[in-house]
Amino acid sequence: MDLGLLALQDMEKERETLQVWKKRVGQELDSVIAFWMEHSHDQEHGQVWMYCRLYRSFERFHRVELLDAAKAGGEFLLRYARVAPPGKKCAFVLTRDGRPVKVQRTIFSECFYTMAMNELWKVTGEMHYQNEAVEMMDQIIHWVREDPAGLGRPQLSGTLATEPMAVPMMLLSLVEQLGEDDEELTNKYAELGDWCAHRILQHIQAGMDKLYWRMYQRMAKSSLVALEDIRTQCHTLEAGWFMLQYALRKGDHKLRMHVIDKFLLLPFHSGWDPEHGGLFYFQDADDLCPTQLEWNMKLWWPHSEAMIAFLMGYSDSGDPTLLDLFYQVAEYTFRQGFSRFRDPEYGEWFGYLNQEGKVVLTIKGGPFKAASTCRGAWPCASRFWEPYSNALDPPP
Repeated sequence: MDLGLLALQDMEKERETLQVWKKRVGQELDSVIAFWMEHSHDQEHGQVWMYCRLYRSFERFHRVELLDAAKAGGEFLLRYARVAPPGKKCAFVLTRDGRPVKVQRTIFSECFYTMAMNELWKVTGEMHYQNEAVEMMDQIIHWVREDPAGLGRPQLSGTLATEPMAVPMMLLSLVEQLGEDDEELTNKYAELGDWCAHRILQHIQAGMDKLYWRMYQRMAKSSLVALEDIRTQCHTLEAGWFMLQYALRKGDHKLRMHVIDKFLLLPFHSGWDPEHGGLFYFQDADDLCPTQLEWNMKLWWPHSEAMIAFLMGYSDSGDPTLLDLFYQVAEYTFRQGFSRFRDPEYGEWFGYLNQEGKVVLTIKGGPFKAASTCRGAWPCASRFWEPYSNALDPPP
């Protein structure tokens, strides 16, 4: 048979397979949103980022009730999120009437607050939301790069100077969020994006095929050494697709291939459970027993990050290996007939499985998994499935 004809047949088969997965994920998106609309929709106090992203990204979610709830959520946050105005620290948990319950001594509540305000501005065009987003972003940058005192974390004399990858990773996500279709903010935060990418890349130890993904001790201004030899492929895959976005924006092909190798392929192959399938939550870099009790559990969000990363990497590079890995993770995640993340009876996903893939916790929501978290369930929160799944022909 003609080789050209075989290639066309392979392309058509691939197109059909991707169309099936696109339809399946679209159905899952609808199911997840229906679940939260029934059980968690708050028209009075609302929720912001997810509703806004759905509203402006999908025609079928261009609904007035979503927009109204997003606006209500934004106004609620403006009134109550800050713990001690005019200070910028935001509460992690508020009561329904706006009283602070818990504050984290990190930047992440403020990061998600910034994402929400920026997304709300993109939907409504109301500048006070965008002004709030930029003001908070600049405060976060000050905490990270100049003075962390405002975070409320005491500077104890015995505390080692550390640099977790989560901080530059989250900031890089904010650079992408705020710079989307905004040339002024793209230029404003360009240097910050470069700084974040450099910090993330430092978490690859030179000359080693290992990543110490958890935490580093900063020994000097230009060097890091491993403090905890813990691998967490979840955050590495997440950082991987953030870095792919960065490399694409910079037009840096060499960086793109480096990210695919070190932030996608390496953590996947070291973190995939060869016996039961799925991604381990934690591993020790030297294959010793991790100290985290949940190390061998399978959580919903690492598999979400992996699917996004591999689909994005394939769309950008055309490497069929990445598409095969997307299929591998997706088949594990969506598998029917055995306990997995999806709940085919009542909808939404269970978040926490044991190593064998059986549900450990039957809750659908909690402090870190809910409709209001930016990746509470990846089909409803993923910002990037739709544009990347539209690239149905194999990329050049």
